[in-house]
Amino acid sequence: MSSIPERVLSLIEKSGMSHADFAQHIGLTEAQLTDSLDGPRGFSTVEVARIAQACQVSVKWLITGTEPPLAVAGRTTTGQAAEAIAVVRRYAARRTDLAGLGYPQPWRPVSVSPGGGNYSDQGERLARKALSAVARAGHSTREGDLAQLIEDVFGVDVAVDELGEGFDGLAAATHGAKCILLATTPNPARQRFTLAHELGHLLAEDDQEVHLDRDVFDPAQKKDPSEQRANAFASAFLMPEAFLREAFARIGSLTHADYAAVACNLMVTPEALAYRLLRLRIIDAGTCDRYKRMTASEAADTAGRGEEFERRSAASRTRRLPGLLLRDTHAAYEAGRSTLRPYADLIGADVDELRRELEEQVSGGAS
Repeated sequence: MSSIPERVLSLIEKSGMSHADFAQHIGLTEAQLTDSLDGPRGFSTVEVARIAQACQVSVKWLITGTEPPLAVAGRTTTGQAAEAIAVVRRYAARRTDLAGLGYPQPWRPVSVSPGGGNYSDQGERLARKALSAVARAGHSTREGDLAQLIEDVFGVDVAVDELGEGFDGLAAATHGAKCILLATTPNPARQRFTLAHELGHLLAEDDQEVHLDRDVFDPAQKKDPSEQRANAFASAFLMPEAFLREAFARIGSLTHADYAAVACNLMVTPEALAYRLLRLRIIDAGTCDRYKRMTASEAADTAGRGEEFERRSAASRTRRLPGLLLRDTHAAYEAGRSTLRPYADLIGADVDELRRELEEQVSGGAS
């Protein structure tokens, strides 16, 4: 197996640079580079991070010689899915690198005994365990920012990006990284359901590398057991049985306004709510057919919450960077374990401009 110096040598050869130019490129003198390649000096953690960043490889590959699983997926997938994998691959590679620097992902799964029943029953049980974890953390799925909740409670990196039409999102799981990537959309309820669906995949340990979902509501997905379980999880997670039974017991004679208000309170589509209520036998098939035709915007207008819906729609059309990844990347820089470039790349800033801004903030605070 090759060593770190041998892998660095291969990168120098691939770059076409001289040793002197490569050394300058990564912030070393030529003598320091030579000592690291041929002598006892070795490469420090920060130097390994610089080399990985400069050569667009992962720290894990530099240290171990092995590629993260998403690198393989990125080579074998095409089209919009390939673009989505490329985005999440960068996040996962950075998360793996951070683990090597002492900042592992705070992944907090829930354990559920196999039990009996079908895949939908398994999703329901998993959702109940997940909801218990949410409650213990002092949160509720009826909070507006579900992405922040999932980061806080389960330690998953959640990002939102422009992935193109016809692609809802993906869940990626490697040994050191758990990430959910969602597509921007004008439909906030659909995005929330996709987010819960992808969390279901991660908690159920489905497809332990990458799970792509072009359309979480595609009827064909009902044939896939893991999709059945993830959809059942999302429904039970976003629309808890106890909440629904209590809410509809209070309502009595159901009206369009009542139904719209519950859908808005839960921030789900009227269609998803109708199917959930039918499964729980709170409503019959005829009532389900009547209310599943209502759109999310119609529900918001009926409930007098049109402005709230517009705000949520604007938020679901906005890109979101993974908050935990940003936090840990900045912490590694502040601790001197990483360069500023990875953080600048994450936020899309020029590293030199960002460094000047940070220096100005420090000098301004000291004056």
